[in-house]
Amino acid sequence: MLTPHPWRETLHNEVHARPYERLQAPLALTHLALLTPPGDPASREHLHRLLRARHLPLPAAEASHLSIDLGGVRLRWEQHTEFQSYTFWRHLPDNPTSFDPTAVSAVPQDWLRAVPGEWLVGMHVVVTSSRDDSADPLVRGCLDEDTLVGSTVMDGQAEVYTDFRLHGDGFARVVVVAAHMHPRRLGRAVQRLLEIETYRMMALLGLPAARQVGATLADAERDLAQIAAEIRSAERDREPELLRQLTQLAGRVESLYASTHARFSASAAYFELVQRRIEELNEHRLAGLQTISEFMDRRLGPAMQTCAWAARRQQQLSERISRTSNLLRTRVEIEQQQSSQALLDAMNRRQKVQLRLQSAVEGLSVAAITYYGAGLVGYLAKGAKEAHLLPLAPEMLVAASIPLIAGAVWLGLRRLHEMALRAA
Repeated sequence: MLTPHPWRETLHNEVHARPYERLQAPLALTHLALLTPPGDPASREHLHRLLRARHLPLPAAEASHLSIDLGGVRLRWEQHTEFQSYTFWRHLPDNPTSFDPTAVSAVPQDWLRAVPGEWLVGMHVVVTSSRDDSADPLVRGCLDEDTLVGSTVMDGQAEVYTDFRLHGDGFARVVVVAAHMHPRRLGRAVQRLLEIETYRMMALLGLPAARQVGATLADAERDLAQIAAEIRSAERDREPELLRQLTQLAGRVESLYASTHARFSASAAYFELVQRRIEELNEHRLAGLQTISEFMDRRLGPAMQTCAWAARRQQQLSERISRTSNLLRTRVEIEQQQSSQALLDAMNRRQKVQLRLQSAVEGLSVAAITYYGAGLVGYLAKGAKEAHLLPLAPEMLVAASIPLIAGAVWLGLRRLHEMALRAA
């Protein structure tokens, strides 16, 4: 009876996306994460190739994760915005004493070598159910004691050991000791450990960019300081060149900001996820060992601060360039206004001179028109005298007409002025 929103079901099921697996010790697990372009069809097609070879059903076109038994080994595949991950695991008959054989060894090696993308994360995880000395060969024999990190997690129900090092096969190693842990709870613990390592590496992708940005920003800051120093004493004809240099510098900084902002923002988001996953582990210290949280605070924290500092430095430099540009533009505008004011003053002076000249010309015009008008009156008076129509002397009539003609001309010019003013 109600009209459903087109995304209602998708949004509702989002809380159930990528559910935790049910894991039970002992088991061996291998996790891979590879950088892939968003929406790359090659990654999904490569996964389909593996499933077709095992005569298994293919995931839906819009599916972003898959959990399936390949026969002897289980696969969990996830597609993220920037990367895809493959997690293989298999149950072991007895508690292991080494990392061999790994879970990924049961996967076709030719298919594994052809996985598309750039390999970023590789982890071997061994989960043992024994808390006695049988776990010691895994921890002491397979991990580097110089960087060994360990803690109890999940309210003390499990112990986690790792050295955060890449070993000879290019994989990191993690040992999880879980004696009597519910399969669902163990699956959550292992998933959090995998995500901590994956998101840690994704967060660190911003570090090379931050180091590169640092050198570029140092040059830009020197250029800005030099331009600002020249602005203080620059002559007027030098200002357009300084404004051009500022515009070029702003373009360089904005281009750098546009190329790195997304990476720095992603690093900050991944780092937040790492911190959240560590909190969810609910760690407690083991005697003589650093916890994962302490290790991350000391090693990952400074790298993330470098990325955040580079992002802030870019923003601050962009704002400084903008302020300097506005200052220079304001100075140019003030000088232009002063030049315009001087030009207007000169125009006003010229207009006053023109008015005076016009008044002088108008006076001469009145005299000239009066002169010619009086001449016409003289001709008429002389003609009338000869015809015996005028009893007066022509000279007297001309003399009497001069004031009248001058007054009429002056009044006519005034009338023209008033009409011109009204029209304006």
